[in-house]
Amino acid sequence: MGPGGDVIAELAADHRELEALFSQIELQPVDHLRRRELADRLTAELVRHTVAEELHLYPVVRTHVPNGAALADKELADHARAERMLKDLEDLSVDDPRFNDTIAKLKLEVASHVREEEHELFPKLAATLPPEKLDELGRLVRRARQTAPTRPHPSLPNTPPAHRLLVPGAGLVDRVRDLLRTSG
Repeated sequence: MGPGGDVIAELAADHRELEALFSQIELQPVDHLRRRELADRLTAELVRHTVAEELHLYPVVRTHVPNGAALADKELADHARAERMLKDLEDLSVDDPRFNDTIAKLKLEVASHVREEEHELFPKLAATLPPEKLDELGRLVRRARQTAPTRPHPSLPNTPPAHRLLVPGAGLVDRVRDLLRTSG
């Protein structure tokens, strides 16, 4: 995911990819197995995206953006709700009626979060930080996504310093689990 630009371009590209994944899921017949595959891909991409924001974006928002602590807290609460939905989705089969309900609720949650970030947080961030800092954050976000978990871990802390210590380990475990799942 992401174009390799500054943090705003990087995260906005993630948002477009998430929207496309939701659309692809919706295009599949209701109980088609492809929905599960796409939901798993959506989960991995959304978890990577949120972890990257939690590790690098929100700490900067807290310290540099006016009213940044309240904005970051709101975004983290959004992430926590989405992560609980992803955790619920993880164990549902496509023929379970809760699967479609959970996808629909998750789509609404993510769409609301994206609107708030793109219309409120990103403009404030762009007005506050110099382009060099936005570029540096973009690099950090790209790097964080490479080691981030691919599955929801609602019990992990979502703020530093514990987050910075525990997330890479969870990411490693998830990638091994993903590898075993695809090779087995």
